[in-house]
Amino acid sequence: MGFRYCLDTLAAWVKYETPWGLEGYVFMNGLTVTKMESARIPTDAAEFELYMYRTNQDNLEHLAMVMGNVLGQDAVLVRVHSECYTGDVLGSQRCDCGQQLQRAMALIADAGAGVIIYLRQEGRGIGLLEKLKAYNLQDLGYDTVEANLLLGHPPDVRDYTVAARILEDLGIRSVRLLTNNPQKIDALNQKGVLITDRLPLYGQITSENARYVQTKVTRMNHFPPPDSHAPEPLLLLKQVQQHLAQADSFRRQRHRPYVTLSYAQTVDGSIAIQSGRQFNISSAPAHRLTHQLRANHEAILVGINTVLADDPQLTVRLVAGQNPQPIILDSRLRCPLDAKLLQNRAQPLWIMTSHCADKHRQCALEARGAKVFRLGTHDDGRINIDEVLMLLAEAGVRSLMVEGGGQVITSFIKAQLVDQMVLTVAPMFAGGLQAVNSLGLSAANAVPHLANVQYQVLDSDLIIRGDFIWTEQ
Repeated sequence: MGFRYCLDTLAAWVKYETPWGLEGYVFMNGLTVTKMESARIPTDAAEFELYMYRTNQDNLEHLAMVMGNVLGQDAVLVRVHSECYTGDVLGSQRCDCGQQLQRAMALIADAGAGVIIYLRQEGRGIGLLEKLKAYNLQDLGYDTVEANLLLGHPPDVRDYTVAARILEDLGIRSVRLLTNNPQKIDALNQKGVLITDRLPLYGQITSENARYVQTKVTRMNHFPPPDSHAPEPLLLLKQVQQHLAQADSFRRQRHRPYVTLSYAQTVDGSIAIQSGRQFNISSAPAHRLTHQLRANHEAILVGINTVLADDPQLTVRLVAGQNPQPIILDSRLRCPLDAKLLQNRAQPLWIMTSHCADKHRQCALEARGAKVFRLGTHDDGRINIDEVLMLLAEAGVRSLMVEGGGQVITSFIKAQLVDQMVLTVAPMFAGGLQAVNSLGLSAANAVPHLANVQYQVLDSDLIIRGDFIWTEQ
């Protein structure tokens, strides 16, 4: 039948027939695979014949969606798809599984014949409950591999024995496999499946699944998406990296970290609709760029109003890289005890506060893992950011990314403590809170400008990068 068998596996089998006329396969390890029933299933993509199989070991209902005549055929288009309830049924954007399933159905419809084998091994074999636990760990900054390991599971525990025996039952001699996973190819080969070709199968990369897809490439050796799905680093990002390469000497000379100001605003300068209300501005590609910028900095800083409004994580979960050290300016210690920034105990939150902040509140925050620093303030109660930067330099921090909000952005510009800027401008109007408030400039003041400016369009957004300089009027 065109199948190869490996002596180092337990996949040897014999065909049997039950007293009820149901055919199946029994393996040396005692596994049996039995075809139970089939029926015609019309879908948006095409009409399939749906076969249901059961085994004697998992009592699950494995499926095969068959289109056209595949009996005795070579080079049949096949997708071996492991169950993903959240992606396949709910349309979750945390992964690309549902998109891959729909794409496979469409490709088989275009080919006129093919098979989708649907294996009931949720969450790469760990089950739905453990998968949801892994999602919660991913929200804390761990990638999909790290989350599985923390829960005591291998990165991937799927088995493809049942898929191989379903292909044999359908009489398929050899397959063209729709997959990005070389481990799946090896596993099916070891089960005796003859694979004549591999065809890539990619879904759309979004801000929600970008890090998941990247992790599969970098840590699980999946074939990478084509350039149209995974663009090369932006030219302006390379310029940012060149500046940060000098951050250590900059810290020694200036006694402070190199500061990159980065935020998103609308064309009318708004960063929020109203205080305390979350407002998404950036497109998914621009949002991913923000995570790339974070991955290139050692620390990231926001004000307490940003924490109260957005409850950010300040991680690099959309790309590969190390999370920067999170820092907030919080003169009155208003940071909520359930803030996401306090949930990542692997990287304790640093809180810069005033000498008069409540000591009991400090104890509560420190009990949640935060590290609180008491610093001087200006007459208006704002934290002295010169002291903040000096403290960070003494702690060895060489580069700092400042994301907001408006008061923090204004304070850094006004104090002439910004070295470069990466600004995302979205094509919308909000009429809300402005990114930069009054700088108190007069004719005698130096005026901030951007030099060595670069522009790049990312989706619908305009990205602007430049070096901050102050020039006399």
